[in-house]
Amino acid sequence: MADHGSVTVDSFVAAGGGAAVRIEPGDDARELLPLLAKLKLVEVNFPSFGDGRGYSAARILREAGYTGELRAVGDVLVDQIAYMRRCGFDAFAPDHPLDEADVEAALARFPHVYQPAADQARPIWSLRHQ
Repeated sequence: MADHGSVTVDSFVAAGGGAAVRIEPGDDARELLPLLAKLKLVEVNFPSFGDGRGYSAARILREAGYTGELRAVGDVLVDQIAYMRRCGFDAFAPDHPLDEADVEAALARFPHVYQPAADQARPIWSLRHQ
């Protein structure tokens, strides 16, 4: 195991020799920026559904150009999935299984957005001025 600041990097053989990282609340995601090209998976831990620091970590990584898997793990609730997706998460590993139909409904609930985010959806105000 290599340690980069407070973020731990492990070998991740299953993903073709890349690296996997788990970010805990309080870790600075910016420490990973020099390593983005080597990372295949970044897990962001949500030990409590009320701890929103992982959203910022995801957005920082996506805006810096990270294109690998970004997985939310821990106390992930179905109500958070759409917001997590907007911040850049593309995989979820909740502590408790989520109903697949509920997840699909949550992702489809709001067809338009009001601000730009990591998901590249066009804000509704920009659609009005085409």
